[in-house]
Amino acid sequence: MLLASGGGLAVGAVLAACGSDTGRGGGTAGLPELSQWYHQYGERGVEQAVRRYAREYRKAQVNVQWRPGDYDQLTATALLGDTGPDVFETGGPTIDQIQAGQVVDLTDAIGDARADFNQTVLTPKIYRGKAYGIPQVIDMQMLYYRKSMLAKAGVAPPSTLDGLVAAAKTLTNDQVKGLFLGNDGGAGALAGTPFHSAGLSLITPDGSVGFDDPAAAAALGKLHALYADKSLLLGAPSDWSEPSAFIQGLTAMQWTGLWALPRVSQALGDDFGVLPFPPDGPRGKPSVQMGAYASTVSARSRRADLARDYARWLWVDRADLQTDFALSYGLHIPARLSLARQAPRLRSGPAADAVRFTTEYGYAEPLLWTSRSRLALLDTMIQIIQNGADPAVACRGLVRTVADELTRVTAKN
Repeated sequence: MLLASGGGLAVGAVLAACGSDTGRGGGTAGLPELSQWYHQYGERGVEQAVRRYAREYRKAQVNVQWRPGDYDQLTATALLGDTGPDVFETGGPTIDQIQAGQVVDLTDAIGDARADFNQTVLTPKIYRGKAYGIPQVIDMQMLYYRKSMLAKAGVAPPSTLDGLVAAAKTLTNDQVKGLFLGNDGGAGALAGTPFHSAGLSLITPDGSVGFDDPAAAAALGKLHALYADKSLLLGAPSDWSEPSAFIQGLTAMQWTGLWALPRVSQALGDDFGVLPFPPDGPRGKPSVQMGAYASTVSARSRRADLARDYARWLWVDRADLQTDFALSYGLHIPARLSLARQAPRLRSGPAADAVRFTTEYGYAEPLLWTSRSRLALLDTMIQIIQNGADPAVACRGLVRTVADELTRVTAKN
């Protein structure tokens, strides 16, 4: 699994597409059929697990379909026609899908369990008090550092963004780069994290641009400093979502996800630690991005009530399956607070640190953060980090784009 904007993205296409049954016809043995879509997970065993979960549901024959490729675009297109899924996972649903009536209200399906879900990842699924997605599992990002490399260089784990810039420079030599934020210099992986580290946000609680502040430009300017002084690893064989560069010793520090922790631990033992993204400036605070795919029901489903019941059964009632999904295939955090507290794998070491980071410093992209805003931020960060664009000028343009998007979506309220 891999954190995505407002949810998750596939880490590599390693599993084949399965099935072509739309689930719209009649089921076998007198049972009605439901179709359920998943994006293509990278961890071994996930596909077999979700098919096993589906077989345990007794009220319908659930046909699980693995959807490779651009999953978000596939589902967005499918929601416009009659051959799409009944139940599907999504990084959203998006504000546009909700306002267009393409997804079903799942508030009653969540019911009394609502308070037990991690509110940081549940809130972006809520519009006007109604929940349109049930979070499945939490992924988060953090900074891994190699203890032995830092100790040899006399560098302390960085506690500020300035400290991170200085540490990366000191740790860089002919064989090793100080930091790996992704082959684009961090634009894709970090997203809004630098704004949060400066004490800002993507969107304020009242629905305004949350980074119209000089501190935003200052933080992005420091990412350019990392790029300019050649402290960043670029052109790695695998991008930031994979820990290969860190494990192979190509970099002393790497930004990646909790999902990478089992591989890092197996390869390096206890010769690593983890940190949130460090704070920047007088209002700064540590920051980690969180995301969760959610189970959602299509409004075009002819069996929407049954699909809603299945989503509730799987992601609210069956705590055992939720725990299995989060912890048996890679490492993730259950979306339910009670299940996260009970998980032995999350109680010690770097995994426990990760859970604490999400509790104390976690943020998720808000519902009003649209794809246009997301792409505008990516382009702005690339222009600043790689091309040395003036951060203040570039951020002003980004503010205008996001403000326009907020005007567009809030006008439909």
